[in-house]
Amino acid sequence: MLLVVLLALTALVSGCNTPALYQDDIYNPPVYWGRHVVKPGETLYSIAWRYGRDYRELGSANGIKPPWHLKAGQVLRLDLRGTVTSGRQTKAVASKAPPTRTARAPAPTAKSAPKPTVTRAPDKAAPLASQNQTVARVNWRWPHVGTVIAGYSSSGKVNKGIDIAGKAGDAVRAAASGNVVYAGNGLLGYGNLIIVNHNEHYLSAYAHNRKILVQEGEDVKAGQVIAELGSSGAERPMLHFEIRKNGNPVDPAHYLPRR
Repeated sequence: MLLVVLLALTALVSGCNTPALYQDDIYNPPVYWGRHVVKPGETLYSIAWRYGRDYRELGSANGIKPPWHLKAGQVLRLDLRGTVTSGRQTKAVASKAPPTRTARAPAPTAKSAPKPTVTRAPDKAAPLASQNQTVARVNWRWPHVGTVIAGYSSSGKVNKGIDIAGKAGDAVRAAASGNVVYAGNGLLGYGNLIIVNHNEHYLSAYAHNRKILVQEGEDVKAGQVIAELGSSGAERPMLHFEIRKNGNPVDPAHYLPRR
């Protein structure tokens, strides 16, 4: 036993990926120790998914900026903590705020301009506020019509999502519109996996597929067929479906419409 522990510590120090984190049947809170060596085919999204981290936070911790490109052999430190900011909102506020201030400044000298400027400022601000408030809203739909055979659980026999029964070859559909940020089989326990980014907060995953029908970087629409249901990485044909908010697994039953 002592030898096993020493070998594990040696592997960590020598730069190997942080061990004991790839098993899907073990619940792992966010990992903030060790480091990860990027392998061919891995993306920041899939790596963050593996370690229970928000991809933006992990990228920030390692000085990586959008569009989050990685290279094989690149080392990501997991013992660092990054920050998460809303890039789109920050840019929007920066571009809209200055015109409002400059429009008010010349008011005493301009006789014809003040009224139109004053009335336009609220009109511009209102859509921005509305957009910021709805940025996290996603119109979810069921990715498959089968029966749920295992629900979400964060204790006991942990399940980070739900398992839906089906037949091999059944259509697996995108639960919401978004962009495919991972399509592969590099995460142990998930088989052929697809991860879709829906907005700054939400990701969804579709595991155990027989065949992946989309590619990384592809935009998909809600209800679009993205894979064929299968049993890769599972004992029976089924779809394992997850939703993660800011990197954390959440119960899909709280988001999917009632049947």
